[in-house]
Amino acid sequence: MTDLLADAKAELYQGDPEDFMARRGELVAQAREAGQAGVAKQIGALRKPTRSAWVVNRLVRADPEVTARLAALAAELRGGGQVMDGARIRELTAARARLVDELTGQALDDFPAAPSALREEVTATFDAALADPEVAADLGTLVRAAHWAGFGLAPAPDGAPASPSPPPKTKKPAPVEPSAERERRRREKIQEAERAVAQADRTANAANAAEQQLEDAVRRLEAELAQARQQLADARRQAYRAESQQRRAGETLNRLRE
Repeated sequence: MTDLLADAKAELYQGDPEDFMARRGELVAQAREAGQAGVAKQIGALRKPTRSAWVVNRLVRADPEVTARLAALAAELRGGGQVMDGARIRELTAARARLVDELTGQALDDFPAAPSALREEVTATFDAALADPEVAADLGTLVRAAHWAGFGLAPAPDGAPASPSPPPKTKKPAPVEPSAERERRRREKIQEAERAVAQADRTANAANAAEQQLEDAVRRLEAELAQARQQLADARRQAYRAESQQRRAGETLNRLRE
């Protein structure tokens, strides 16, 4: 059976963001026609990527070796972060910089005039993918550029050896609550979580709508600017022709007066 959700993600996050909204609507309709209402809802919830996130997604989906190379170096970085070997740390730091620079170049290969801000966000995303497993897991479906704000080579994975922690303090056993009271508190926490999710959904939807409106406004203004520039060029040509005609008419008049 065709995985409509996986196919939709592959198409939407590799295709041009300018076509994202329209194509997402078409894919939602196709899922509904296929009788997969739940999948249609999931596709409709997919968020449009920023330009920098799309550039990264595009490379990752076009070249599966990218994620493998990032994963391999990330493992080395985590191992290097656990040892006090200055030479090894310098070696891994240099390898990290080389890989990030190489992948950034590959991602922007089709965009030779990419703005510096776009290049910086792509670089930051690959750097974050080496340090944060969650970012690495999202490669291919990123919505926004990622940034790593930590220090050192990379954090140790869950379960990795870490510096010893002080022994836990002895705590008095908590009194056992009656089952009815526990159930009441559990329901309250569920309701609070549901309200938080609903609020987050509303905030995300509003932010996405505002982003789309601004993008539409930018495209409209760019189109108007292009039209105004064309009109200016036409006006300059007309002014040049008029000045030429004026000059020739003046020369003709002067000859007739002689």
